[in-house]
Amino acid sequence: MATNNYLSNDVNRNQVSQTTYTTTGDISQADLGNDHNVATDALVLSLPLITSGNLGCTVLCRNTGADGNNIITLSPDAADSVNGSIANAAADSVAGGVAGKDWINTKATANNGDYVILRAAALTEWYIVGGVGIWASEA
Repeated sequence: MATNNYLSNDVNRNQVSQTTYTTTGDISQADLGNDHNVATDALVLSLPLITSGNLGCTVLCRNTGADGNNIITLSPDAADSVNGSIANAAADSVAGGVAGKDWINTKATANNGDYVILRAAALTEWYIVGGVGIWASEA
């Protein structure tokens, strides 16, 4: 399975497909490799269950809303966890690595352009491979 879905077959113009969410929704297996933009507050995007068929796939979620306006919640399957960290000047955002716990772009510190890139790196583990902004694990 590809890790990126492109809109063009021309290598000079490869564009990653993008989805903009206005309501809570699911990121499907087919949507892995796409960019997922969220400009509406309090949306939950459910990540697909990690399987042997989607190992190595990535998902990028980006805050496209106004500064201080959006909580973005990424919800892994109950069997999966979010692991790793995003380096920040004040303090790193460190994922808890607990199965079924959400990864959240916090509202008060959210900025337009905050993002996280997750990779299905193990059968039950999404790993952070890049990101910007203040994120927190669900308590």
